[in-house]
Amino acid sequence: MITLIGLGPMGQAMVRVLLENGHGVTVWNRTAARADGVVAAGAVRAETPADAVSASELVLLSLTDYAAMYDILGKAEDALAGKVIVNLSSDTPEKTREAADWVKARGAQFVAGGVMVPAPLVGKEEAYVFYSGPTDVFEKYRDILALIGRADFLGEDVRLAQLFYQAQLDIFLNALSAFLHATALIRSAGVPIAKFLPYAKENYAMMDFYLEAAAEQVEKGEHPGDEANVTMMGASADHIVQASRDAGIDVVLPEAIKAHYDRAIAAGHGRSSWTSLYEVIKEGRE
Repeated sequence: MITLIGLGPMGQAMVRVLLENGHGVTVWNRTAARADGVVAAGAVRAETPADAVSASELVLLSLTDYAAMYDILGKAEDALAGKVIVNLSSDTPEKTREAADWVKARGAQFVAGGVMVPAPLVGKEEAYVFYSGPTDVFEKYRDILALIGRADFLGEDVRLAQLFYQAQLDIFLNALSAFLHATALIRSAGVPIAKFLPYAKENYAMMDFYLEAAAEQVEKGEHPGDEANVTMMGASADHIVQASRDAGIDVVLPEAIKAHYDRAIAAGHGRSSWTSLYEVIKEGRE
C-alpha cells in the first residue's frame, strides 16, 4: 500500500498511474470531494491525515508548497515514526532542508522530489522527476517512484532535487514570458501571431546550439568574445527595450535583461562573450 496526500491534478494523475500498475493507494485531501474520482478508480479514502499516514510505510505528498506539509502532517505526528515521506511539492532548497529536519525529528525519513512535467504527462515516456535524500531510502522505492516518471537521483544533499527543479523552472518560466513578450511586440503592429510562430519555434529549437559551449565557458571562467561580445549584445538588449516602449507594451522583462548587460559592461566585460553575464549574475545585487 502507498499513501498519497494532495489530490490536485498532479496528485490525481500519480494515483491513477500507481493504481494502473497494480499498487494499492490510500488517499487524503483537504477537500474530500477531490478524492471521489480516484476512489471510484480503486483508491482507498482515509478520513484523516493520521489515518492516511498510518496506512502505508511510503507516503507521497503532492501539495502546493512545504508549508502545507507542516499543516497536514502536524495533525499526524504520532503516526510518522518509521514512515518514509517523499515530498513532491514545490518550494526552495532551504525550506526543503528544514522540512527534512522536521520529518527526521519525528522518527521518519525524508526524500525530496520535483516533478518536471505537467499532470497529463505523469507516467508517460517524457516524464522525469528529480530526487535527493538518503540513497538507501531512495533505492528501496526507486521502482515505485519510477512509475511517476524517470527517477533521477541527485545525491544525499536533500536540497538538490528542489535546486534542480527550480533551475529548470527558471529556464521554463523565463522562456514562456519571453515568448509572450515577443508576441505582444509582433501584435502591436497588427501582425497575426501565426505569421511569427514558425520563427519563434525555430529560435527555441536552436537554443541547444548555445548551451554546451556556454556551460564550458562558465565552468572554466573564460569568456572569449570573438563572436558575440557583451557590448554588441547589450546594444540589442537596449533596442528591444526601446522597441517595446515604442509599441506601448510592458518593458519589465527586457529592462531586466538589459540591466545584466549594463552591469557586465560596467564590470569590464564589454569585450567578453555574453556568457560573462554569469559573473555579475552570480554575485547578486543589493
